[in-house]
This record gives sequence, C-alpha cells and structure tokens, in this order.
Amino acid sequence: MRDLLEMSAVECEERLRAGKVGRMAVSTPTGPHIVPLNYVVVDDAHGPMVVVRTAAYSLLGTYGTGSMLAFQIDEIEAESEQGWSVEVRGRGEIAYTLRDTGLLRAGHTPEPWAAGHRSMFLKLRWTEISGRRLRESDTL
Repeated sequence: MRDLLEMSAVECEERLRAGKVGRMAVSTPTGPHIVPLNYVVVDDAHGPMVVVRTAAYSLLGTYGTGSMLAFQIDEIEAESEQGWSVEVRGRGEIAYTLRDTGLLRAGHTPEPWAAGHRSMFLKLRWTEISGRRLRESDTL
C-alpha cells in the first residue's frame, strides 16, 4: 500500500523551481488540450510566475492569453510505485512589458527543446499551488 500525502506550498514551489519541463492545460473551443513544454519560474514585485515560450499561432498563443490555465509537473518512479505531482493554476498573460522582458533577458528565459520559432512569452502568475506525493506506507 502507498500513502498519498499533501505537500506544503513551500515544498511545491521548491519542486516547481527545480524543474525544467511541464505540461500546460488550456481550454479551446474544441475542448481541453495538454501541451508539454519547457519553463522557468521568475520572481518580480508581485511574486513568482511560470514563464513559457510559445508561438503566437499555437494553441497556447491563441487561447492561453486571458484564460485560466493549469500547469503541472511530476516525477514518477514506476518500479517503486512512488512519485509526486505539483499543479499551479492562474490566468495566462503575455509577457510584453519592459519589466517582463527585462526579467527574461536577465538569464531567466525558457529555452525550447523542439525546433521552431517561439517568440511569445506566456506567464502564469499562480493563484493556487498544490501537490501530492505517493510513498510507501509505514503500515501493512
């Protein structure tokens, strides 16, 4: 048996900051889509945010701006049947102000692994953060 444990907001944010790849959920007129991508966590005067690069004509570029989004990262160990997952939710915004681009140019730019032109930065300043981890139970 495995125990499902809720993680604190601090533990969730630590894991989020340590990651590089996650999945963004976006709702479109044809239904929800999950988009895997690289990301960084950037801080400004208003707090932390997840920043991703995308193309303006992509699903995220078209439907992510101004929409409620969910972003999720995880690590699963199939052999031991253990792992964890962190999710943040908030409204997507284009990072286009001088302050935004200054933060991104200061070495906090997510670099896509896939080929293609991705000049749009989408930021998700989370209003909710949660996480759970699955570990081996202490009892039989």
